[in-house]
Amino acid sequence: MIITIDGPASAGKGTLAKEVAARYGLAYFDTGMIYRAVGLEMYLSHKNLDSEEEAEKVAKDLSFAKMISLSEDADFRSPLGGKNASIVSAYPKVRNTLLKMQQDFAKNPILPDGKIAKGVVYDGRDTGTVVCPRADIKLFITATAEVRAQRRYKEFQSKGLTISYEEVLKDIIARDERDSKRSSAPLKPAEDAFIIDTSLLTIEQVREKVFKIIDSH
Repeated sequence: MIITIDGPASAGKGTLAKEVAARYGLAYFDTGMIYRAVGLEMYLSHKNLDSEEEAEKVAKDLSFAKMISLSEDADFRSPLGGKNASIVSAYPKVRNTLLKMQQDFAKNPILPDGKIAKGVVYDGRDTGTVVCPRADIKLFITATAEVRAQRRYKEFQSKGLTISYEEVLKDIIARDERDSKRSSAPLKPAEDAFIIDTSLLTIEQVREKVFKIIDSH
């Protein structure tokens, strides 16, 4: 079984995807990690983030081992890491280069303990429209920009990062605009996706809705 969980930044995709994977014994793939890895590698190597060609070269050299190594850097999940990931993910050449890596995982999904899984949960933007357009279940998780900014702000606070709510909101709005206007795979739900607005829902309520959808299939 292949399940995709798509949606804008900070909508709650990651938390939900991990819970779905654990409940149904499926592998978990965070596609956002790939773009964060490319963006961070460019930043650390002092490469020009405005150059699609340079970003493409970094993407072609990316391996799972390199991605895991970069994920240990303090900036991987920081506001800077998110901004850089959003920039490089808008480049068609980067997306095309990394698409095969994402799709190949579905052919041989692996659990953290090394065992073969019966399927995979993809967490990330355009997973239901581009990465796995034939997924068994497609979910599109969304919320207002203000709600998503508040969630991300609290997350940064818990990690001891100094940033204002206004800065977080500004970044969320900018990322939404980049994602929705990019020429390659703009952010939008798949035609057959289940759309869930989490703005006024608790985590428990979202989980209940999603589990009900999956169980019915």
